[in-house]
Amino acid sequence: MTAVFALTTSFLWGLADFGGGLLTRRVPALTVVLLSQLLAVGALGTIVVATGGWSEAGPQLWYAAAAGVVGPAAMLAFYKALALGPMGVVSPLGALGGVAVPLGVGLVLGERPGILQFAGIAVAVAGVVLASGPSVGGAPVQRQTLLLTLVAAFGFGSVMALIAEASHNLTGLFLALFVQRVCNVVVGAGTLYASVRPGNAALPEGGWSSVRAALPALAFVGLADVAANGTYSIAARTGPVTVAAVLASLYPVVTALAARGFLSERLRSVQAAGAGLALVGTVLLAAG
Repeated sequence: MTAVFALTTSFLWGLADFGGGLLTRRVPALTVVLLSQLLAVGALGTIVVATGGWSEAGPQLWYAAAAGVVGPAAMLAFYKALALGPMGVVSPLGALGGVAVPLGVGLVLGERPGILQFAGIAVAVAGVVLASGPSVGGAPVQRQTLLLTLVAAFGFGSVMALIAEASHNLTGLFLALFVQRVCNVVVGAGTLYASVRPGNAALPEGGWSSVRAALPALAFVGLADVAANGTYSIAARTGPVTVAAVLASLYPVVTALAARGFLSERLRSVQAAGAGLALVGTVLLAAG
């Protein structure tokens, strides 16, 4: 079950990243982050009330609050990087932090995967690295894009490690995700306000009509991201965090395939090889 939930996480994050990257090409990144998370808060709030999630409140929610503070900064940096650089490069690099931080936490806590799983981890991480090769005919990745991607990578990894500690059961998970998203909205709103005061635009050129037209896509991005956090938390609880983190980090393959299918982004053979290695690593991890 760990493999199933972790791979579901990869699928959802991959689609959310693709949608978020597209949106930031026509809507300011901060607005995308804030509105997508605000829509997620509404959905999660309804679920928490319906399931009686308030009864699960406890000290562990501080982990969710911390994830909610780190998350917006990571998402903003990542969406800006996606808008500046090719998705087939930015997304795999951003995934490395999602592997490194939870993997390190798991090892520090005493997890010791078997030989087959260690082999799967090595192969999958190598696949992610190779999949980050530059697109054919594209210019080298700009320093600003690389810096934004590394900031996002560390932030994503930290969120994965924190949210895995924020709940102990399914009802508590709903509450933890709700708290995380509320913090996302508070931090995002404050950042947007600070950004708008110097004269930066909060709305796209089309104004509110463009925002209304983008609401379905914004809702999809926000809810897919929430669902991915939930499936990752379940994966990390049902099996080794080291395995869950690596399998969940394969979402760049989904993003790259979506970019290939919808945007016709051409990838080098090394990137295709990386995707293949990621798949092989997934099989080894699942078999272990």
